[in-house]
Amino acid sequence: MTSMERTQGPRGLRRVSGQWRTILVLSVLWMLLWGSFDWGTFAAGLVLGAVVVALLPLPPVGVELAFRPWRVAILAGRFVGDLGLASFQVAWVAIRPGTQPRGGVVAVPLRPAPDVLFAMTAELSSLVPGSLVVEMDTRTAVLYLHVLDVAASGGADAVREQTLHLEERVLRAFASREDLVRAGLTTTGGERP
Repeated sequence: MTSMERTQGPRGLRRVSGQWRTILVLSVLWMLLWGSFDWGTFAAGLVLGAVVVALLPLPPVGVELAFRPWRVAILAGRFVGDLGLASFQVAWVAIRPGTQPRGGVVAVPLRPAPDVLFAMTAELSSLVPGSLVVEMDTRTAVLYLHVLDVAASGGADAVREQTLHLEERVLRAFASREDLVRAGLTTTGGERP
């Protein structure tokens, strides 16, 4: 056994044991994929998840994130509501008689935040029907959204306001205390500004 092989073994084992949440999520996804919710499928998912984590490691993100369950629930609930409302709006635009929708690109300057939260905001914005991320400029923290019908969305300012509210919910759910302070969403004492 070479010195390289000796150092790889424990590190791979530590990587697997340190990723138990990821392995658990992969196991649940495996059960959903098979549509079978029994102990055998769960165990197979755990083994498969451990193999995936050991053989295909992800690089460290390098960002300190928080997880606030209540804020995540608020984010998810509002997102589902926005998704339903936007679906009806897009359906109405598709079937309504008369004028054609006037789409446009809206630039939304976001707060300073880690790139992973910027990407999460962009992804959630793009998942809502009627809007699509055209470009993300991480240097200037500007998100460019194509909106299907700007007038029906309340105008460019309303689109910006909705996107900023979405970003605020993302930050309050996942940003560290320092990132919340830097974004102006809380003070160093923890109060809302």
